[in-house]
Amino acid sequence: MRSRAMTTDQSAPRKPRVAIVFGGRSSEHAVSCATAAGVMQAIDRDAYDIVPIGISRDGHWVLTDGNPAPLELTATQTPEVAADGAGVVVPLSTTDRSLTVLEAGEVPRSLGEVDVVFPLLHGPFGEDGTIQGMLELADIRYVGSGVLASAAGMDKHYMKVVFASAGIPVGPYAVITDAQWQRDKAAAMDAVGALSFPVFVKPARAGSSMGISKVSSPEALEAAIEVARQHDRKVIVEQGIVGREIECAVLQGRGTDEPRTSQVGEIVVEAGGGHEFYDFEAKYLDEQGVVLSCPAQVPDRVSAEVRRLAGAAFDALGCEGLARVDCFYTETGDVLVNEINTMPGFTPHSMYPQMWAATGLAYPELIDELLQLALTRPVGLR
Repeated sequence: MRSRAMTTDQSAPRKPRVAIVFGGRSSEHAVSCATAAGVMQAIDRDAYDIVPIGISRDGHWVLTDGNPAPLELTATQTPEVAADGAGVVVPLSTTDRSLTVLEAGEVPRSLGEVDVVFPLLHGPFGEDGTIQGMLELADIRYVGSGVLASAAGMDKHYMKVVFASAGIPVGPYAVITDAQWQRDKAAAMDAVGALSFPVFVKPARAGSSMGISKVSSPEALEAAIEVARQHDRKVIVEQGIVGREIECAVLQGRGTDEPRTSQVGEIVVEAGGGHEFYDFEAKYLDEQGVVLSCPAQVPDRVSAEVRRLAGAAFDALGCEGLARVDCFYTETGDVLVNEINTMPGFTPHSMYPQMWAATGLAYPELIDELLQLALTRPVGLR
């Protein structure tokens, strides 16, 4: 077992301190809270000290008590970080990794140094390179991909551009920018003309199925674009692919090793379950009508190709730590990459941990592996 002990200036060993950061300003705030609840329940408290920090919807960083129960996402509870807690200030100097707590009427106090940040943030203002850039400025280690990979992985448009340039097959799509929409809606929708219906209309930089619509006719296109624009003014319209969605979890290799890939998995939305596709409710709130299968029942050659493409996608973006790659296995036997998620859903019931569990790496050990990867990688340019 690898040693987790850190040293102080007096060379006394101590446990690594992990700042678990969650919540955030995106529409995936509640999902991030649920992810944090899962991690805080499973992390080895004998091996790590944790500092739980929530980010409210308006961007306040606050110290929380670390109780996972209020952060769980259920049909009757939507968790949210309150902005009225003790404020937390993150250092932006390479010579100081100490967090400072600010409370009204109190003298600022130090929380001490943090060795690594686990940014359990989904969507814009967290998964998109923003918090990664802030941590890079301070030379603070963190779990997951760096600035460029996070930003490109968050933007479905540029993600597909990178994949195509690397020879990774992707499905047909069209992009509608805010400027195009404001200038001429009709012309913007004409760009979708090269696609055949049904199509999926999505915010270009959102996740957790937020703002996604399946559109079966041109008459419904404008309304679907407006729904997507509530989450992001840049919209991507993807060709509906006939086939099955097969997923693969990726872990960074150790040292110079190639990325590690899990058994492939499949989410089956059963007919009559009330979900036309794998939407937000199916992902997080409804246990009926959705079956998660891992390993997916596909031919060995398809499983091997999905795993190969998942590793290639991880490398093409320059990812670090973790990612989940979603592919289509078409009726004609082809495999296409749909997208990559650089901070995938990470509750114990999410596909990413479940695929690794099926591959032999349980949830607590997966958390430990990610923290160890982050603690051993260099800061700065790499």
